[in-house]
Amino acid sequence: DAQGSAMAGAEQALPPPEEPLPPVVPSCPLPRAICPLRRSSCHGSCSERPSSCCGMAMAGFRTAKYQMPEWHRRNAQVFQNAHIVGEESERGRAEAKHLTKHAAACAQRAQQNSRATLGQRLQDIHFWRMELQKEIMELDAETALLAGQKLRLQRALDATEVPYHVVIDNLQCRERRQPPDLVIDEVERQLMKEAELIRNIRDLLKRTIIQATNQIRANRIQKEVCELDWSDKVETYHIDDKCVNYSNDSTNIQFHPSSVKFEEGASTPKTWAQFSHDNISNAEQEKLASVQLRSLINNIIHDVSEDLRMQRAAVIEAFDNRCRELADAKHGLEQHLEKILKDIGEEEANIAALKEAIRDKETYLKVAQTRLYDRSFRPNVELCRDEPQFRLVSEVEEITVFLEALKRKLMECEQHLKDLEETRMKLEKEIAVKANSIFIDKDKCLKFQLSFPVELEVASYK
Repeated sequence: DAQGSAMAGAEQALPPPEEPLPPVVPSCPLPRAICPLRRSSCHGSCSERPSSCCGMAMAGFRTAKYQMPEWHRRNAQVFQNAHIVGEESERGRAEAKHLTKHAAACAQRAQQNSRATLGQRLQDIHFWRMELQKEIMELDAETALLAGQKLRLQRALDATEVPYHVVIDNLQCRERRQPPDLVIDEVERQLMKEAELIRNIRDLLKRTIIQATNQIRANRIQKEVCELDWSDKVETYHIDDKCVNYSNDSTNIQFHPSSVKFEEGASTPKTWAQFSHDNISNAEQEKLASVQLRSLINNIIHDVSEDLRMQRAAVIEAFDNRCRELADAKHGLEQHLEKILKDIGEEEANIAALKEAIRDKETYLKVAQTRLYDRSFRPNVELCRDEPQFRLVSEVEEITVFLEALKRKLMECEQHLKDLEETRMKLEKEIAVKANSIFIDKDKCLKFQLSFPVELEVASYK
C-alpha cells in the first residue's frame, strides 16, 4: 500500500511534457517492453496486479519522442532541400545575367531599326509634301484663269437680255389671240424656236456659270484638302524629326504606357500613301476639268451668234406664209358656216316629226294597256289566258319597243342638233379668231420683226 501510494503521489507531482510534436514526422508507437513484475506480500488481492519497472508516470515522455531512424531521415531531407534551393538560385542568377545581356542587345537593335524606319518615313513625308505643295500652286493658278472666264460668261449673259425680251414680247402679243386660234403654227414654232434658242443660250450660259462656279468651288475645296494634307505632312515631319533625335540620353523622355497601342482609326502605310495619291489625283482631275471648261466657254461664246442670225430670217419668212394661210382659212370657215346653218334647219324639222310620231305611238300604248287593265277584273275562272290576252300583251311589248327606238332616235337627233349648234358657235368664233389673228400677225408682229435690228444679238457677243 505504501508503494502504491508513492506511485500515485509521484504521478500527481510530475506534470505532462509541454514540448509540441514536430508537424512533419509523425510519432511512432513505443516498442512493447515488458519489465518483470514482483508480487507484493501485503494482501492477497495486491499480489495479482502487475507493476511496471518505470512506473505509469513515464508513459508521457515515451510517446512524445522520435526514433533515431526518423531523426536521420529528417536531417537528410533538410540537406537535400537546401541543396536543391541553392542549385535553383544559381541557375536563376545565370539566366538573369543572360537575359539582361540579350535584352540590352535587342533593345539597342530595335532602337536602331526604329531610327532607320523613322528616317525613311521622313523621306516619304518630304516627297509627298513637295508633291502636294506643287499641286496647290498649280491649282491656284488654274482657278484664277477660270474666274476670268466666268466673268466673260456673266457679261455674255447680260448681253442676251434685250433680244430675249423682244422675242418674249412677240410671243406675248400672239398670246392675245383667242384661245381656239392658239395653234402651234410655223410662226409659233419659229418664234418658240427663237425664244427657246435664246432661253437655251441663257440657260447654257447660266449653267456654264454655275458649272464654272462649282468648278472654282471644287478647285478651292480640293486645294483646301491638299493644303490640309500638306499641313498634316509638315506637322508629321516635325514630329517624326523630333522622334528621330530622341536617344537614351535625352532629357525629355518619360514613360507613356497608354501609348503602346494601335488607334482604331489609324491608317496603314498603304492607305496613308494612297490618301495623298488620291488627293493629288483628284487635284489633277479638277485641274483638267477646269482647263476643259475654259475651252468650252470660248466655244460657247463664239457659236451662239450665228444661230440667232439664222433663226431671225426663218421667223420673218414664217410670218409671211402664215398671213396667207390665215386669210385662206377664214374664207373656208365662212363657207362651212353657211352649210351648218342649213343643216340646223333640217335637223329641227326632223326632231319635230319624231316627237309627233312618239305622241301617236303613246296613244296606241294607252289603248292596249287599258284593255289589259280592264280584263284583269274578270271573275274566278273567267280570268283566263286566252288568245286575246296573249295578243294584247304582244301588242304592248311591240309598241313599247317602237317607242323606245323612237325616243333613242329623238335623243340622237337632239344631240346632233346640239352638236350643230355648237359647231355653228365654234365656226363663228373661229372666224372672229382668224380675223384677230390676221391683225396680230400682220399688223403687229410682222411689222415689229421687220423693224427689229437683226444684228443686235450678234453685236452683243462681239
